[in-house]
Amino acid sequence: MCVLAGIGLSFGTIAIDKAYDYELIPQSISGGPDAALEILGTVAASMVSLAALVLTITMVVVQLAMGQFSPRIVQRILQDKPSQFAIGVFVGTFAHAMLALREVQTEGEGVVPGLAVVVAFALVIISIMVLVWYVNHIGRKLRVSALIELVGTDTRELLDRFYANPGATPRLERPTICAPRSGVIIQIDHQALVRIAEAGNCVLALKPALGEFVPAGAPLFEIEGAGERVDADAALRAIKLGLERTLDQDVAYGLRMLVDIAERSLSDGPFLDPTTAVQAIDRLHDCLRQLAPRPFPDGRYRDKKGEVRLITPSMTWEDYVHLAVDEIRMAGAGSPQVARRLRAALQDLLTIAPPARQVVLKEQLDLLQSGIESTIGDGSDRTYSKRGDPSGLG
Repeated sequence: MCVLAGIGLSFGTIAIDKAYDYELIPQSISGGPDAALEILGTVAASMVSLAALVLTITMVVVQLAMGQFSPRIVQRILQDKPSQFAIGVFVGTFAHAMLALREVQTEGEGVVPGLAVVVAFALVIISIMVLVWYVNHIGRKLRVSALIELVGTDTRELLDRFYANPGATPRLERPTICAPRSGVIIQIDHQALVRIAEAGNCVLALKPALGEFVPAGAPLFEIEGAGERVDADAALRAIKLGLERTLDQDVAYGLRMLVDIAERSLSDGPFLDPTTAVQAIDRLHDCLRQLAPRPFPDGRYRDKKGEVRLITPSMTWEDYVHLAVDEIRMAGAGSPQVARRLRAALQDLLTIAPPARQVVLKEQLDLLQSGIESTIGDGSDRTYSKRGDPSGLG
């Protein structure tokens, strides 16, 4: 379709140029016959190169997806309409430039289809914009969440087609606002929800926490009190859903990514990289040290009169410690470098954490010692690994 559009555009612009005796666009803008030949020839050659580049990137993406995710995902990537559109724009521009070339005449005073040349300029600008957009698009398409969403959406559409009857609606104990679509909660507008609850003279209780996945139709809010006046649409707009968690409001997601980096470097494979794990522990240590003395919100948001209007699940100090330490401790207890660095971090946190928050840190130290004893056989190695070291091995 893009090629046919390029051909039609070329014939159309040339016809308009002929109708105006090739004087619609002055040569001061389009250039003389020699310049027009050079311009259109360069446009045609560059569009072939861009089309080849996009095809190459697409093939690389297919190979990466086959190796990292699943060979059965390839079909969905090859059917990606934006990739096809990008190739079509480049090839359509090539077709326009090639057909416009034949209209340029250098004999005598020369003939230049000025409108066709100007349109070629415009198509080049559009092609550059499409190339930048395509690179961004294909990078986003390679994310695990995007590929999972691609397959999940198609499966959901098939499900709705072949199992059209939604069945009986479950009865809920309290008035509830359900999620209209699935997604991960990535942002919560607390102030807007407080105003909505105040206007409805009720309390909104958000059931899933920030960063949790919500299936379509699952309870998103429970309404405590008289909820007949609650603006459900406004409440839904105050919750932003996405394909994956972000760092906009989700502190736990930052710790989650650092833990993933450390755990991946310690996973069974041809190359173990405990130094990378130590670098991740450095950042986790820093984040926990900043959190340790600070008061934590209780998840209750009040209006100007002091009445609770919104209740949301919230992370506790114990949650953050378990998130940051548990998996690394279990994966890296057998590595002296990781064990020593983790012990040093926990010991330092004990010096700054309030007494009520030291219990979970002492538990982690005891679990770390047990892990070292069960994974490291030699006595001297165990003794060496039990010493805290801010640098791992010093």
